[in-house]
Amino acid sequence: MDLSFLSPLYDRPGPWATVYFDPPMTTEDAASHRELAARAAAEQLDALGADDATCQAVRAQLSALSVPSAVFATEGEVVLDVPLAKPPDRTYADWGTLPHTGPLLEFAQESVSCLVARIDRMGADIELRTVTGTRDVGRVDGEDWPVRQVAIGDWSESHFEQSVQDTWRRNAALVADRLASVQEEIDADVVVLAGERRQCHTVRDRLPQRVRERTVEAEHGKRAPALSEAAGERMLDKEVAEAAAARARRHTADIMEAFYAGRSPEAAASGGGRSLAAVDGVPALADAAREHRIAALLLRTDGPDRGRQVWVGPEPDQIGARRNDVRALGASDPFPARADDALIRAAARTGAEAVALRPADVEPALPAGGIGAVLRWPTTVG
Repeated sequence: MDLSFLSPLYDRPGPWATVYFDPPMTTEDAASHRELAARAAAEQLDALGADDATCQAVRAQLSALSVPSAVFATEGEVVLDVPLAKPPDRTYADWGTLPHTGPLLEFAQESVSCLVARIDRMGADIELRTVTGTRDVGRVDGEDWPVRQVAIGDWSESHFEQSVQDTWRRNAALVADRLASVQEEIDADVVVLAGERRQCHTVRDRLPQRVRERTVEAEHGKRAPALSEAAGERMLDKEVAEAAAARARRHTADIMEAFYAGRSPEAAASGGGRSLAAVDGVPALADAAREHRIAALLLRTDGPDRGRQVWVGPEPDQIGARRNDVRALGASDPFPARADDALIRAAARTGAEAVALRPADVEPALPAGGIGAVLRWPTTVG
């Protein structure tokens, strides 16, 4: 999971209210039930010591939700609202110095960025879909004449037909160039081509290899779909989600391969120690976080050490197993925090990613304590 969307949470000192919420939606009076659930969550925050302004801001946000979400608020303001792909078993409220981001890895949709290009013979509309929503990122308006075929008869009609084909190809080239440029700028994980099948295929063939390797062609979706095509749009949404999930599975497998390989010790280039490119356990992760060495943070959903107490300071790399360790890093008044929340903050601030590991997907007892990391560069031990 790309953690950059969490940046707003680390621009403020806190304390933070966090609520994982599944709004009641199945009854005729869902709005009143949602309001009651929102009030109950606000009362939980109040009991935990949250200020009244923040409680009321969270209550108002929860009352308006229509999908399962994680809400983060401080100083009377909701700073981030993240839709959840998997609803929590119950409403969970937390009040602490750090936002409680640990459950996001389990409940939020994979933060795979998808470029969706809606293509027709005259151009394309390009949108970016991420965990925080959808936005337009490009539009291509190619030649609009001639674009329609006619029944082929004499030489002039054949010549016109060739002109139409040439127009389609030129417009496809324009779309491919623009799509490649946007993908390079954004570094989107997946590119989905939707719309006229023949034109989508032509565009894909014209994409650079680096973009074509992460491109899929959808069976549904159109450019500027009509309201009556809601079913097709839902199917397109499903196809995009499936493409993102497939990309996430492949990426997780690559990360785990790097983790297993990185734990195999080899002789260090100098000295008599061992060189490790991956580590596990809270003490080793805290060391790696302090030195900005985490490339990918691994958290098992059943990891016993995720909730282990560590000590942190106001800076993301001020983290240690003992309070005095953090004082030595320059924090005058260290405070306790959950290991997963502290490590996610450190990872987000240093451009690292995070991966949720389910027990069925990894070897038993790995990573140790349920927390591990692939490192940016090896560490020497022993």
